[in-house]
Amino acid sequence: MGVALITPFKTDESIDYDALTRLVEYQIKSGTDYLVVCGTTAETPTLTEQEKEDVTRFVVRCAAGRLPIVLGVGGNNTKAVVEKLTTTDFKGIDAILSVTPYYNKPSQEGLYQHYAAIAKNSPLPVILYNVPGRTGVNMSGETTLRLAKEFKNICAVKEASGNFAQIDEIIKNKPEDFMVISGDDGITFPLITLGAVGVISVIGNAFPSEFSRMVRLALEGDYKSARLIHRHFNELIQLLFVEGNPAGVKSMLAVMGFIDNTLRLPLVPNTIKTYEKIRVVLNELNIKC
Repeated sequence: MGVALITPFKTDESIDYDALTRLVEYQIKSGTDYLVVCGTTAETPTLTEQEKEDVTRFVVRCAAGRLPIVLGVGGNNTKAVVEKLTTTDFKGIDAILSVTPYYNKPSQEGLYQHYAAIAKNSPLPVILYNVPGRTGVNMSGETTLRLAKEFKNICAVKEASGNFAQIDEIIKNKPEDFMVISGDDGITFPLITLGAVGVISVIGNAFPSEFSRMVRLALEGDYKSARLIHRHFNELIQLLFVEGNPAGVKSMLAVMGFIDNTLRLPLVPNTIKTYEKIRVVLNELNIKC
């Protein structure tokens, strides 16, 4: 289980590095396998370039080599992404996660050429990220497999299309060492039964120990025990996304006392109604509120 790390803000919307320290230590002590920094859940579109660099360096220093770090490096301008890949100091970073270009709505050939340019210029292994609900374009199984077979440094795909047929096609026809990673907490368990290797998780910010246990049990073939944990968290996972991500998980972490419940516009905190539902479910799970 990797965790897509949030960016905690103070009430004045400045980055809360004390809270970020607590979150990184919590992840490491709870058995998270790796952290994803500057991904969607980090509210990266609202961070300045300097803030992205500062957060990345801070997490690398805080983790101090105790677990791998994956850095989000993507965009809808291929030339700009390539320039970033060739000029960034990736010390302490183990791989990059690169989202499909958004807004432009490229063709499948455009997606292929975009990632081909990234693969040719990246000094680190590349994880593809397909999330059509956010980007407006779905990368087909055929395109993913073409990239996986042609570029050895493209090591994985984070699949958040929710299309089981497409994901199963990738799993069945991929190179042996290519990894398929769930990008959706709610379907991680069934995807592992199909052959996915794990998840880049949002709920793992709040429940790293419990959710990683579900992942490991499923990978070990103990589907009965894993299914119990999966169902245990069903309601909470639904509440995570009812008003957008990371509003839901920030509400959870605020209830748990880790952070201030602050987001940067255009994102806003959950409504009181949703916040109270989250608090009630956390109480039922015996989480101190």
